[in-house]
Amino acid sequence: MLRYIYANELSQFPVLQASMHRDRAVQFSERLKWAVTVDEMGWERDEYDDMNPLYVIWANPDGTHGGSMRFLPTTERTMVNDHFAELLNGEDIRSPFIWECTRFCLGQKSTPRVAAAMMLAGGELMRAFSLTHLLGVFDPRMVRIYSMIGASPEILGSAGEGRDKISVGLWPFRAEDRVKVLRRAGLSSEISEHWFNRSFGRSVLELQKAA
Repeated sequence: MLRYIYANELSQFPVLQASMHRDRAVQFSERLKWAVTVDEMGWERDEYDDMNPLYVIWANPDGTHGGSMRFLPTTERTMVNDHFAELLNGEDIRSPFIWECTRFCLGQKSTPRVAAAMMLAGGELMRAFSLTHLLGVFDPRMVRIYSMIGASPEILGSAGEGRDKISVGLWPFRAEDRVKVLRRAGLSSEISEHWFNRSFGRSVLELQKAA
């Protein structure tokens, strides 16, 4: 199932928390060889995990991590503005209607359905908080995943070649994309909204009205 959890509440789910950070270490440090920090517990964390981000996490039936993403509003510090501004000709992206999405991570035994479910969750956040776009940095391997899911971004800038290429993109909210992603994830709109309501205690529609 999908869970939406703020960082300051994540310790209430110790198995989910530990397995998420360890899967991040496997994906970003071991497999992709990124220059990330892995602590003595085998957790991959960075400074943005200390900013109380909102995590979207696919929880496996045994309570372990199946996949996750991390969200921060662009009105605060973001990875794109702090470290990838050169891909945007030095310009910052800051808007109350745009959130940054980073650390897209799949568990070691995840299926394409999990990736689609997480992209669906991003769209649910856009609906609930009246966002126009999500912002993110991605590498070439993710282009195929986004295309397969049916949620490809608008590329704003890129640098590098081949497997080392890095791009910054914006994902707009389109109702037709939600239908495609629901189908790819094998989920109904009702179950997605149930999971959202279970996490926030309010429905997408209720949060829309409060935004």
